[in-house]
This record gives sequence, C-alpha cells and structure tokens, in this order.
Amino acid sequence: MIGVSKLYCGAVEPSDVLRYGAESGKLPSHLLQFSRDKKPVVVWNITRRCNLRCVHCYASAKDLDYGNELSTDEGKALISDLAAYGCPVILLSGGEPLARKDLAELARFAVGQGLRVVISTNGTLITKEKASEFRKIGLSYVGVSLDGMKEIHDRFRGREGAFDDALRGIRYCREEGIKVGLRFTMNRRNAGEIPRMFDLMEAEDIPRACFYHLVYAGRGSRLVEEDLSHEETRKAVNLILDRTRDLFRRGLPKEILTVDNHADGPFIYLRLLREDPERAGEVLELLRMNEGNNSGRGIGCVSWDGEIHPDQFWRNIRFGNVRERPFSAVWDDRSLELLAKLKDKTKHVKGRCAACRWLTVCGGNFRARAEAVTGDVWAPDPACYLTDEEIAGPKP
Repeated sequence: MIGVSKLYCGAVEPSDVLRYGAESGKLPSHLLQFSRDKKPVVVWNITRRCNLRCVHCYASAKDLDYGNELSTDEGKALISDLAAYGCPVILLSGGEPLARKDLAELARFAVGQGLRVVISTNGTLITKEKASEFRKIGLSYVGVSLDGMKEIHDRFRGREGAFDDALRGIRYCREEGIKVGLRFTMNRRNAGEIPRMFDLMEAEDIPRACFYHLVYAGRGSRLVEEDLSHEETRKAVNLILDRTRDLFRRGLPKEILTVDNHADGPFIYLRLLREDPERAGEVLELLRMNEGNNSGRGIGCVSWDGEIHPDQFWRNIRFGNVRERPFSAVWDDRSLELLAKLKDKTKHVKGRCAACRWLTVCGGNFRARAEAVTGDVWAPDPACYLTDEEIAGPKP
C-alpha cells in the first residue's frame, strides 16, 4: 500500500511517524504502513458467499452456502488471539461480509477487544439501518468496491443496478459520519474510468480511494492478458498522481493510495526527484519505513474455513488452520520454511528483483503474482514496470 497523498503531496512527514515511536499499537491508522514492528493487519474472509459475481474476484465467490465457515464462537476466539498478539487492524471481507448474519456481532466484539475494524464490501447490502449500526459499533473504515461508473461497474459485477446500490450504500455511510472510501482494481477494461472516479469522489465528498493493481488470483487469473502493460501502468499511476495533486492544490485533499504494486514507491520518488528534490529525500525515508510488500509479515489472511495464508490473494499457500493452532502461534513458527523466508524475502528473490537498487524499498513486490505467471515464488514480479535504467545503480 503506497500513500500517494502522504508521499507525493506531503500529507505525512517522517517526524509524524517517529513521534509515535513507529510502533503499530501506537500509530494512528493512516500511519500504520510505516510501523517498525510490522504486526500483521489480518484480512479475515468471514464468508465466501456473495450476492454478486465479479469478474476479478480473488475468492471466486458465488451466492451459495459453502458451509464449513468459522462459527461465531470460533470467530471470537480468532479475534481474541489477534488482539492479544498485537494486531492493529482486522479487515472483514469475503465474499461479501454483509452476507454473514453475525457480522455486526463479530465487529462489535473486535472493537471491544481494542482492534480497529475495517470492512471491505461491494456496498450493495448497506441499508440506512446497517450504516447506523456500523456507526454505533465504531467501525474505523468501510471500503466499497467500484470498478467504474454505472455501465462499466455493472458489467464487472455481473448485475444491473449494482452501481446504484453501491453508491446508495456509500451515501448512507457518509450520512452516518462513517469514514468510507472507494476500492478500484485497474485493468484494460476500466483504466479509462480513473478520471471519473476522481470526479465521483469530489461530487459525493468521498474522502478516500484505493487504486489496486491487478493480482492474478481466483477469477482474476483469467484477466492476466487484460492487465495493463508496463507503459499503461506508468500512465495510470501518473494520472493518479496528477489528479491527487490537483485536489490538494484546490484545497480539496483526499486520501489516495495505490495498492499491490510496490514499484509505485520508487516511481513516485523518481518523479519527485525531478520536481521537488528536497521532498524526495523525505519520501525515500518514509519508503524505507514502509519496506514495500509485506505478505507473510505485515499482512496475513484467514479464510472462511480457518485456513491461514500469506495474504488474501495467495490462497494456494496454507500455513495452518486456526481451528488447530492459533494464528499467533502459526505466524511466529519459524519451522514453516516459506513463512520464515517471507519475513526476510529480500534474501531469496531472483533475477532483476535481486539486482534491483530498490529491493529494500519495494520488498520484492508481489510474490503471488510472480508464482501465478512463472510457477516460481521467488521469480521477478512480472507487473514491475520500472525500467532497467531505473533499477540500476547503488542501493539508496
């Protein structure tokens, strides 16, 4: 996760992080990506069921009762373990988390345990009553997936009216004072919608947006050929930077992030080096704190059935099950070879990743994407769009 507003537009300084001691338990939510201890943010896919059928769903979710989901009591045991372990955030996702009847009970319990609770949803099931309930629970954030405006979004989601329902859910959250934002996954089918997402944010006073690079998992694996080319990716990221800067210049700051391609960090730094060298130095310091991709270290995933994964996209890799061992015990188990290597993966990546001057800043980028394309966990990430010239030279 790369904070465009924080880095490119100067919304965060290195001193902001150091003031809190850089410990995840003390940092406010918007600074967690810079924590020193990297206690994991845990994505819990609380259900596989979903009322939509999105073309890029990493869980390949359908509107079915899959069974074998963690029970309410098992879920509360997981939450208690995560809280005791020091996890700063639990992200409740799916499938569609609102399809699970005990969502509110689980979220309320997690808040009571001291966790910051985030929900990732398609937004279509958020009623006025649900939004009011979320406010009373004390959710930290609700992220709603939009893939473009009405025509494009409905096509992605497999249901006419999905855009209108999602926008209505966003409005209900805004009315209740809940922090809500957009989640947009970039590919060739919808890259042209990026400007419209910025227009929508401004028109609806939506404070946050995350622009996700495509990860080849679940139904998203079929979109490999529709991922942006390296040149198209560079244009998309530059457009996001330009539109974010425009908002700040007009006194309308929004929290804008890019997600799942840590080449974005060096790319922003190199652009700032040309535009504002003094700020570029501060950004490099923040990128070093961020450390790039943190799958298997600063982020982890628990599936609906209790299986533990390095992240929510890498479902073919399993480290254990919370029904058999607590997440905390598994996460610290150095006898699990791949998990241990992921906690220091810069020693294991190959090819241009191993030789890259930005390795300690990017962290080797997304291992799930490398494996999906090459079959080798440690191969270079094929979505890295930095040129050979940009990655050459001494490490910063």
